[in-house]
Amino acid sequence: MARRLVATHPVMGTIASLHLISSNLAQAAFDQAAAACWAELDDLERIFSPHDERSEIRRLASGELMLGEANPLVSTVAEDCEEARERTRGLFDPWSKGWFNPTGYVKGWAAERVAERYLAPLLASLGVDAIGLWLGGDIWLRTNSDSDWVWQVAIADPHHPGGIKARLEIKDGAVATSGIAERGLHIDDPRTGEPATTVASASVIADRLVDADLWATTAVVAGFDNLDWISQAGTRAGLLVANNGRTRRWVGAYELVEAGNQ
Repeated sequence: MARRLVATHPVMGTIASLHLISSNLAQAAFDQAAAACWAELDDLERIFSPHDERSEIRRLASGELMLGEANPLVSTVAEDCEEARERTRGLFDPWSKGWFNPTGYVKGWAAERVAERYLAPLLASLGVDAIGLWLGGDIWLRTNSDSDWVWQVAIADPHHPGGIKARLEIKDGAVATSGIAERGLHIDDPRTGEPATTVASASVIADRLVDADLWATTAVVAGFDNLDWISQAGTRAGLLVANNGRTRRWVGAYELVEAGNQ
């Protein structure tokens, strides 16, 4: 019988949780993979935290550190973010405040990085059905091709604490949720410098977590009335919840029009 192994760790201002469904994997192997994930996420937080004055991102902003002296991963993420800025047509711009702040991209990137390095290989182990990593509003999920396991993912209702707005069934893929209701945060529109205010939460389902995270942030900035970007995003599906409780949903490049929202 399959059992669920769980490990948790505080990092990046939230609680990361690792879930493995297995009938055979030894606890020691799971603990080793979890420890490797937590160690690397801690290292990445020390590099990319926008709140810690000792992080490399903040030291770059202050001029204390030059890009050529920074960890090579900073250049890697900066190149990815430049491409993301072009893909989103400026709706995502980590340079908008005059310094490089890849919040809205780097958490999904970091979670996917450690999951692919340390968790995905566990699927080759005998008896492992599925494995998933939760990092705040970012979720990375994989299932063994021989298993009938399906992950059940609940999308929180931003207007009713503890309530559920939607339920998803996923075998392989990623989900990211962003918005002004997420842990009381706000997201600035890089075009105006003002907070984006019309989307309480945006949830995006994609093949890769880095894409889900990017487009969830983009959806908040674009605003509830603008879904023009979904035709170029390449996401699987998504859900917007407005401040007044209205919703918009899409699959692929097409919006699903609900009678109550017309």
